[in-house]
Amino acid sequence: MMPVIDVKHLTKTYKTYKRGAGMGQTFKSFFQREEVVVNAVHDISFAIGQGEICGILGPNGAGKSTAIKMLCGALYPTSGEIQVLGYSPARDRKRYVGKIGAVFGQKSQLIWDIPPIDSFNMNKAIYGIANQDFKHRLEELTGMLDIAHVIEKPTRVLSLGERMKCEFVMAMLHRPDVLFLDEPTIGLDVIAKVKIREFIHQMNKKHNMTCILTTHDLEDVEELAHRVIVINHGEKVFDESLQQLKLFLGDKKRVSFTFAESVHKTIFDNAYTKVVERPSDFQITLEVDTALISISDFIEEISRTHRFSDISVKELPIQQVVMNIYENAEGVPG
Repeated sequence: MMPVIDVKHLTKTYKTYKRGAGMGQTFKSFFQREEVVVNAVHDISFAIGQGEICGILGPNGAGKSTAIKMLCGALYPTSGEIQVLGYSPARDRKRYVGKIGAVFGQKSQLIWDIPPIDSFNMNKAIYGIANQDFKHRLEELTGMLDIAHVIEKPTRVLSLGERMKCEFVMAMLHRPDVLFLDEPTIGLDVIAKVKIREFIHQMNKKHNMTCILTTHDLEDVEELAHRVIVINHGEKVFDESLQQLKLFLGDKKRVSFTFAESVHKTIFDNAYTKVVERPSDFQITLEVDTALISISDFIEEISRTHRFSDISVKELPIQQVVMNIYENAEGVPG
């Protein structure tokens, strides 16, 4: 089966100019400027299938947003090929935009001084949505996001969460096959984030919609993504499932104990454990290498020498894994 998104050797290069500080350097730059070439995206390749939710991660300046803009058709690549739904995004932009939707957490599609319903009707006209389809979709989307009561208020009086939910309605009214999400939950409270994540899950499942998600909120990735691509310094350094991402640092677990008596940190310093947190003399969180000892054997070993009243076993936090990939790009599977 042909992939919905097929990217081959994608590269985007910018030219900028360098100048020093002060009046002298400013005056000199009128006659002679030092050219600087910036490789925002360098030789990235990947393919994404229908119905897949793929998270694209990377630190600020890594090239994530540049890549998304090229996938949306807003930027021409310097070199390489992009095919989305059989279209070249930049070259076939007029036909292509009717097949995609986009939600950018820091750029609104809504018009500030008019109610969202008027913006929705504007999109109805732009995309040529039939009256009956528009009515049905609007009822469905506003019902799923619980915003039917706010869409007739001016956009400027809505809360951030309400506005972001309306942004999703704007992006979904024409039923896109591919949805691009750039920081869709930035600044939102926990309840709004959960509602939006549930909505994305439902639309993905109901319409087999392909989603590309770029975010710094790793909970979004854990809750939504089937697969993760990590970009650093414009290059792809990881492209695997979320589970493989978590296994990158090895098969390790976080084990937290609450003991019945005070314990010494040094007793846990050995080849297969590392102390991560110690909130008090009675509490400790350890990182356990389960390739060297199983969790059951480890807990049994601890219970032979210490009494504990509580215990929890968790996966490694994804933040730690991603940060390690950023810092140690060499040798990362991708």
